[in-house]
Amino acid sequence: MKKFIVETYYTCTFKTVHKLDDLNDQELSKIDSRSDGDVQVIDVKLNNRKTKKIGDKKDSKDKNFKINNPITNNLSNKMSESKQIKTENLAGLKNKNNLRFRMPDRRKGYIQKAQIGDHKVYLHTGEYDDGKIGEIFIDTNKEGELVKAMMNNFAIAISLGLQYGVPLEEYVDAFIDTKFEPSGNVVGNDRILSASSILDYVFRELAISYLGKEELAHTPSIARSKNNIESTDDKFLKIVKNITSKGFVRSNYEEKLVDLTDVRINLKSKN
Repeated sequence: MKKFIVETYYTCTFKTVHKLDDLNDQELSKIDSRSDGDVQVIDVKLNNRKTKKIGDKKDSKDKNFKINNPITNNLSNKMSESKQIKTENLAGLKNKNNLRFRMPDRRKGYIQKAQIGDHKVYLHTGEYDDGKIGEIFIDTNKEGELVKAMMNNFAIAISLGLQYGVPLEEYVDAFIDTKFEPSGNVVGNDRILSASSILDYVFRELAISYLGKEELAHTPSIARSKNNIESTDDKFLKIVKNITSKGFVRSNYEEKLVDLTDVRINLKSKN
């Protein structure tokens, strides 16, 4: 029989993101009543904790008391109202309970072939539907079975960490500038010209492609300035993002689009 009730009070800071077709006073006045916002938790703090002793008649109702976390309730209500939740937000909420956010069976990604010294390295990536990286594979040649097995299992460990919510930034900070052979000049990658090891090369490439860390690149980006890019239809750009690997285009979706407005195709039958 329970004799004590523990009440815990939290303060949660979260943001709700709405997508508007047009920005005007009328749309903004309705934004608080909309139920299609995406919720992202920013911070959760413990404010206070109180205990109550059960035994008095006035506390009889507390026998069936359940400790409710107001933050969880608020977020649950908010998320149940949302039509869609971004994959990265859902992964973050799941990882509070140490759950693995598995990759989709059919996924996007890219393969980068490069050569470090006399060694060829193939980096394979897998992405969630929103373009966030969730797995990597590393293949090499001229290496013994032991080294290949170690590299393969290392990639699996990194992939599991990403799927459990470890930020890619943590891996980049840990493995950039590691030094071991093979090392030296890099051939086949347009942004990286040299690497101090395979791991230095791999996480330098991932940082440039998925985190936009241009300071880790050895060559300047050839992407045009966004100020010089003509506005692109948002719906069309969203379609492009959904079917294109974020790592492959290095997030430069606008720069990768091909303008076909002046191209005319004759679809008339010859009959």
